[in-house]
Amino acid sequence: MVTLSLVISSSPSYSTAVIDTVATELKIEEKLQLAVVLVEPQGGLNIGSVCRAMLNFGITDLRLVNPQVDHLGRDARLMAVKAATVLESARIFNTLEDALAGCVQSFGTTRRFGRYREGLLHPSEAATNLVPVALESQVALVFGREDRGLFTSELDLCQHFITIPTNEMLPSMNLAQAVSLCLYEVSKAKGELAGRVAKHKKFASNENLESMYQHMRQSLLNIGYLDPQNPDHILRSFRRIFGRSGLNDRDVRILRGLFNQIDLHTGNKFSRKSARENDE
Repeated sequence: MVTLSLVISSSPSYSTAVIDTVATELKIEEKLQLAVVLVEPQGGLNIGSVCRAMLNFGITDLRLVNPQVDHLGRDARLMAVKAATVLESARIFNTLEDALAGCVQSFGTTRRFGRYREGLLHPSEAATNLVPVALESQVALVFGREDRGLFTSELDLCQHFITIPTNEMLPSMNLAQAVSLCLYEVSKAKGELAGRVAKHKKFASNENLESMYQHMRQSLLNIGYLDPQNPDHILRSFRRIFGRSGLNDRDVRILRGLFNQIDLHTGNKFSRKSARENDE
């Protein structure tokens, strides 16, 4: 079992404002400059499992600090499966300080609390801070020994700490499981950031929207979905729904294609003139 010692190097300045700024340029395919650092890993099976977890989430930079076993041995290869390339390209370092060379931030894990381990972040919080930085510069996730985690002197090299909230009956997680959980949160945070970029699309003009709503109104009246005495009651709900979504021109075309099919089956063809007459 691994004593969870993941330290996260992150700066308070990387707030939502920074995320929004980076989001304007983020593309889903952009690769994070993220390294996974294992300090004195003791089991080949764990090392191989970590490699597999890394490749699951598209991370390939593995750094091993003074590994206690042959990282290219049978056990590691057995668990790495199709992630053998990650295993074989792993770099070996004598000290954590050497392994963190070139990293602008280091994120480390720990389950122990104390006066020198304040401001602990959960993996999701850490990932939110990590992703914007890793898009621009090298960042590291640091995991400690399976049985003792990271020493205080090693945590000193990390700027922030991550803790995974586990049950006190068995607080220490398996090394590969801890890595998987943290990388999942990183992957999720990156996806959410990319989702914000999607919202910076070119919205449909108000003219196109209003024309669509008139078409919608007429088509839904023709099939008896709207109350002829008060059709705008339901239409306002649709306006709110689509307003929250932020429709673009393609969205409008798709919806109008749906209304055209309704018109085809009801034998009615939308015209702006009839729509205006119904308004009156």
